[in-house]
Amino acid sequence: MFSSPFLPLPAGLEIAMTTMRDDLLVVQVVSTNVRSCCPLCFCLAERRHSQYTRVVADLPCAGFRIQLTLHVRRFFCDHADCIRKIFTERLPAFVLPWARLTVRLCEALQSLGVATCGELGTRLAERLAIQTSPTTILRRIMALPTAAIERVSELGIDDFSFRRGRKFGTILVDLQSRNIIDLLPDRKAETAKAWMKAHPEIVLVSRDRGGDYASAAASGAPQAIQCADRFHLLKNLGEALEGVLAQYLAAHRTHLTEEIRATPLETAHGIQPPKLSPKAAQQSQAKREERLAQYQHVAALRKLGFSQTAIADQVGVAHSTVSRWLSSGVFPEQKPRPRKMELDSHLSYLRERWEAGCHNIAQLYRELVARGYTHSYWSVYEQLVRFFPEGRKNPHIPDQLARPPVLARQAVFLFLRRPSKELSPEEQETLAQLRSLHPEVNQAYELVQQFVHMLRTRTGEQLDDWLENVRASQIREFQGFVLSIERDKAAVVAGLTLPQNNGLVEGNVNKLKLIKRMMYGRAEFPLLRQRVLHALQLKAYYTH
Repeated sequence: MFSSPFLPLPAGLEIAMTTMRDDLLVVQVVSTNVRSCCPLCFCLAERRHSQYTRVVADLPCAGFRIQLTLHVRRFFCDHADCIRKIFTERLPAFVLPWARLTVRLCEALQSLGVATCGELGTRLAERLAIQTSPTTILRRIMALPTAAIERVSELGIDDFSFRRGRKFGTILVDLQSRNIIDLLPDRKAETAKAWMKAHPEIVLVSRDRGGDYASAAASGAPQAIQCADRFHLLKNLGEALEGVLAQYLAAHRTHLTEEIRATPLETAHGIQPPKLSPKAAQQSQAKREERLAQYQHVAALRKLGFSQTAIADQVGVAHSTVSRWLSSGVFPEQKPRPRKMELDSHLSYLRERWEAGCHNIAQLYRELVARGYTHSYWSVYEQLVRFFPEGRKNPHIPDQLARPPVLARQAVFLFLRRPSKELSPEEQETLAQLRSLHPEVNQAYELVQQFVHMLRTRTGEQLDDWLENVRASQIREFQGFVLSIERDKAAVVAGLTLPQNNGLVEGNVNKLKLIKRMMYGRAEFPLLRQRVLHALQLKAYYTH
């Protein structure tokens, strides 16, 4: 009998013999203990009854699967008061009673399961020469004990979705330890209230601006300070601001559209529409008549009461095409697509030469030929007339149409950021253009910047003055934001003053989403809770 550093065994066990079966290494292990403790009375027993053989799997070694054949002993318990007369010696640190896996192999499977879950864990285990199944890994995960929740003084709470827009749960994070401490199966106020009541030591609750968690914290932890999340405050302000910007941007765009309509068609874009050859025009007209016949067929079938799916199958067009045609109400004419020409790659060079003073098109054409251009002189002439205002014969063609401002959602980000530090020169120019649209837009920008500065500098004591300024501005979209703050004013003031925030909670929600999406549709709540609560913390990777 011997021992090996490649297969460490606890004291009292030694290797008797090893045999090979393909990729399986069978190790005969013999117990050398002369006495053992009774599992009931814990008295030492020396009188031997018989021998007992167990077959268990162990961690792989050098790419080989390990199977241990344990030869352990049975003893007589000679204690008069013990009801157990015969027992098998125990190896609790190595193999649990009735187990078919060693403790260290169980721990390895649990680590694989927590990191990867069932299906992926099984494939990874196979590469590591561990033979298991997805169900075994899931069973090992569910057997992990959940540690008791210690005292939590600062609690972060938020929701997450099992199915987006349909089913939600609640995540609870200790803001001091930065760890997830529990998951709840729903986001109802009663569930969160019951959990908080069990923890009267809570002194602060950081939450979003939803009413369910606000009422749960008010009734479940009335002694705690509620702190509104700053991200959601900015989000709510941005939504109100988007309504203001959308109104004036729409009016500005309508004004530009009217100006374009008042401009003759041939001068609206500075170029004539491309002329088609007779053959191409004939083909285009034939295709239009075919589409028109299909559209009329779709409209006729719709009047008879057929569904859109049945119409698509009958006419032979896509379901989305049928839906678009029926929603438009009129035959949709196709617009010609812009053509890409070989000269496009030379436009920057032509622009430089043109601005340098060379307006001789023949000379520019010779230079392009030297650069590899293979088309005719007239193609260069037409393109120069099209792209360069100075080359146009009609002096009434505008040099450049007024550039429309950005969309309202894009403009919101320009209003919320610091202009001197976070905006490029182009963005600052766009911001100035937006502020000049209307005095109310400029006033909205000033109010937004004041609120953002108050949030960044944690000067929540200025909130009352800001609210008065907003009321005096008479900006309709901002009045709803003011009302929402008044309903939750204490939490908003705390969010604008205290350093605690729900950013930690949102980060853990992202971690939860990653774990949930690795579970291949088996994300029932008990399994998800086990995986999240036993997930490897990032600090474990930096212990070395």
